[in-house]
Amino acid sequence: MPPSIDLPVLGMTCAACVRRVERAALAVPGVTTADVNLPLSRVRIGGDVAARAVAAAIHEAGYEVPGDVLDALDAGAAAGAGATAGAGAARLGAIARAVGDETRALRRDATIAIAAAIPLMAIAMTAPLAAWSVVAQAALGTLIVLGPGMRYLRGGLRAARHGSPDMNTLIGLGAGVAWAASTVAAGRWLARGGDAPTLFFEAGGAIVAFVMIGKLLEARARGKLADAVRGLVALAPATAHRMVDDAETDVDAAAIRAGDVIAVRPGERLPADGTVIGGRSAVDEALITGEAMPVDKDEGRPVYAGTLNGYGALVVRVARAGDDTALARIARAVEDAQGSKAPIARLADRVSAWFVPVVLAIAAATLGGWLVAGIGLDAAGERAIAVLVIACPCALGLATPAAVAVATARGAELGVLFRGGAALEIASRIDVACLDKTGTLTTGAPTLDVIELVADDLDSNLNPNTNVRPDEVGAPKPVELELGSTPRSTSTLLALVAAIEAASEHPIARAIVAGAVARGPTAPRATDVLVEPGAGATGTVAGQLVRVGTREYLTLAAIDPAPLLPRAAALEATGRTVSFIAVDGALAGLVAVTDPPHPSAAAALAALRALHIEPVMITGDRAGAARAIGAALGITRIHAGVRPTGKAALVAAERAAGHRVAMIGDGLNDAPALAAADLGVALGSGADLAAAAADVTLLRGGLALLPTALALARATLRTIRGSLVAAFAYNAVCIPLAAAGLASPMLAAAAMSLSSVSVLLVALRLRGFRA
Repeated sequence: MPPSIDLPVLGMTCAACVRRVERAALAVPGVTTADVNLPLSRVRIGGDVAARAVAAAIHEAGYEVPGDVLDALDAGAAAGAGATAGAGAARLGAIARAVGDETRALRRDATIAIAAAIPLMAIAMTAPLAAWSVVAQAALGTLIVLGPGMRYLRGGLRAARHGSPDMNTLIGLGAGVAWAASTVAAGRWLARGGDAPTLFFEAGGAIVAFVMIGKLLEARARGKLADAVRGLVALAPATAHRMVDDAETDVDAAAIRAGDVIAVRPGERLPADGTVIGGRSAVDEALITGEAMPVDKDEGRPVYAGTLNGYGALVVRVARAGDDTALARIARAVEDAQGSKAPIARLADRVSAWFVPVVLAIAAATLGGWLVAGIGLDAAGERAIAVLVIACPCALGLATPAAVAVATARGAELGVLFRGGAALEIASRIDVACLDKTGTLTTGAPTLDVIELVADDLDSNLNPNTNVRPDEVGAPKPVELELGSTPRSTSTLLALVAAIEAASEHPIARAIVAGAVARGPTAPRATDVLVEPGAGATGTVAGQLVRVGTREYLTLAAIDPAPLLPRAAALEATGRTVSFIAVDGALAGLVAVTDPPHPSAAAALAALRALHIEPVMITGDRAGAARAIGAALGITRIHAGVRPTGKAALVAAERAAGHRVAMIGDGLNDAPALAAADLGVALGSGADLAAAAADVTLLRGGLALLPTALALARATLRTIRGSLVAAFAYNAVCIPLAAAGLASPMLAAAAMSLSSVSVLLVALRLRGFRA
């Protein structure tokens, strides 16, 4: 079984419904977590359990999981985890159909209720008391309450049976009591005559009609919340051109597997991730990289699902298909985030636990108080009904998940993946941003530009751009190593260093290797290589023990770097990163790479300061290089020469000082610090979501998107707080008004519906967020 399963749940209307579904799911053996999202009508189940067992428990609680969704999940499970390409799309399609069916049923019932409520209210307000008008009101009121309103009556009965009253209870009681009292009064008057009866048929009908109008508008707004996920999935074409023996066959894109060869015609979107093995074109990869300009593609270049092919035909060998593509992983990340709760949601959960019982108690007290006051049962009952109807907790339950769903979708459009509601809430409170240097503040593509021997007398012959003798620059050529002796040329030194650094994934190591390849020196493969993150590496090359790393790394091996320290200090003062080299226990030389600030870094840091967030550099690089980059970018707090565990300790110290800390990095070396921070931010790409373990992933543009992510988080929390305050204020004002007789049941129903719709509309404003 997958680690989690998503099930649509039909019939949920308020926060109390959410609590009941969660309790029902958690009661199933094997379920470890159950997170319900009210705006998306979905529950996420964690644990080793069958979807149908959970669906049965949810059904017993009074809600429904559509059967076609269960069928889609069964098909995926039968094929094995990850084996059914497009299983995610099938699940989303089944959910969309189920929600669509529910919306159509709601639209039908709302139409009936509105069509009957209009003449009902007209007759009640204008027609003289006569047998025909009483019968007409009774017929229309019965049609509404026992027709479209039956969903609330049934829901209220189910809630009462489970001892957990909810919105259905309030609406069902309000409409049901109004209809029942009116039916009894109308029947008595028609049978016996006498004084004019007090009828509430129009109140009961109006309650149902207004509530259904609100729910219809709410359903339309909810549908917009999932647009981002459906839109991403829709970018992948439904059909692919699979090639077998140079012949094309059109197949369902869900049938494509890794290893297949497909043809992509000009103007088509790619159905899978893969590598070009034939043809030449330019591909629009904006949805993955954010770059507006198409990227040239020819043999050996990677391509991604959902991207748009340009002028030429391509032949692609599939590497990842279906739910494994970069596009599917992005869609899943957005969907996961939309389904999560922010900690602030606990407030609404706690309130909803006692809200409905308190409202029932207030309604009972209203009825009793007005009866004691002597206004009569009819008037007292009308005020009690108004209390029941106006106090719907929908707005409380919708405020947080609606804003989280919209914000995570908008973030994905902008290139920011939030891990969920908790990440959004934490991001809104950040006041210190700890930033790695290489690849975060800098371009992440350092280049080798200095190679020097320990006793280098070649300075007068150095190329000023490369610090390598001119006759050593050119086409690749083998190098004859001076085995058993100190290297006597920069080419030999570079070959030895490159052989060791080939075992490391650090950007500086990659720059040294790339520099060696460009300049030509080659050497035998290194053996017994030991890499110490943040310090250096040691290995054997052609029988020689080579050590490359920081001055401290050499000092620990009893190798004195002093002869090269002045030169290293001068290089570091210009922003270069220096690595010292020892061969067979003797200092041999140094290499230096330069990594200029990222073009977007200065503007990003200025935007952070505008948000009152202090940037702090934490890097494993040398102090000189760190200070040079810091000076260029205006960073005053700099921690240099820090190992990965030290980064985590510095982050912890910032938190201990009372700050809310974000750690921003782009490599595995930053993982401990990312985990130690309040908010871990990874610089990734749509093509590689290995950084998805971070709380926030910036998919493109490097550091430029960080201020956008934090500003969006702050806007989201402002929206949530505003909606919660408005929802509390609404109930605090309206319940006393209803109890005092200043709001009729009809007005109460309209106000209740308006409160829920307004919360969703406020949340949807985040779709237009601009940094």
